[in-house]
Amino acid sequence: MQTCRMGTVMNETEGLLRRLLAFQMCDSTFPIGTFHHSFGMENYLREGRIRKGKDFRMWIENYYRSQFLYGEGLLLLLVFRALDEDSFKKIPELDDLLTRSTPALETRNGTKKIARQMLILARTLHRDIPWMDAYETSIADGRAHGNPAVVFALFAHAQGLCAQESFLMYGYSVASTLVQNAVRSIPLGQREGQVILTDVIRLLGQLYPQAAELDEDCLGASAPGLELAQILHETQEGRLFMS
Repeated sequence: MQTCRMGTVMNETEGLLRRLLAFQMCDSTFPIGTFHHSFGMENYLREGRIRKGKDFRMWIENYYRSQFLYGEGLLLLLVFRALDEDSFKKIPELDDLLTRSTPALETRNGTKKIARQMLILARTLHRDIPWMDAYETSIADGRAHGNPAVVFALFAHAQGLCAQESFLMYGYSVASTLVQNAVRSIPLGQREGQVILTDVIRLLGQLYPQAAELDEDCLGASAPGLELAQILHETQEGRLFMS
């Protein structure tokens, strides 16, 4: 298992700044449209299966143990492996595999929109990111579809972050947005939301060793209930979120 040792490669200040730049992309206020999406949570709200904080805690923990672990979390690590092996051609294949393994149209489209906005901002803020042009080209010619986990992995790898740091940062960014969406939709108190977010951060620490042992054969595995809720949301009336 990889252990991060960024400080041995660059001076302390440069390392902190590179981490801060990566964390900027993980901020829930980073304008890439994630606050428009609940990724199926809103269907659980409509069905009355999420009513209070304890229900949301159960939902988000299940989301991370299944759809995140075998989806974007694993995708990010597989992209890192491809970059470490200087094998970019593998990345569009991984993107395509996960997209085709996602049955809900809303979820696929939402992921593409978020990735598109993330690409635009990453290119605006940082001019030279290795392989970013190639990834954009692969999306334009249909070999890839666009996934924010890929965009973040390309950026984080270029900043010198290791796979473990990047997995934890990206996992935090998704959880932070989902918690804020829950705060304004359940409703959930801000304080309780931060307690749940802290527990998800600890859960990410447990999930990383599991994800690090997986290969692409596991990419796209998910809990049927989560996928079904995402599919049902497509025809749901009266909603706050696009997915």
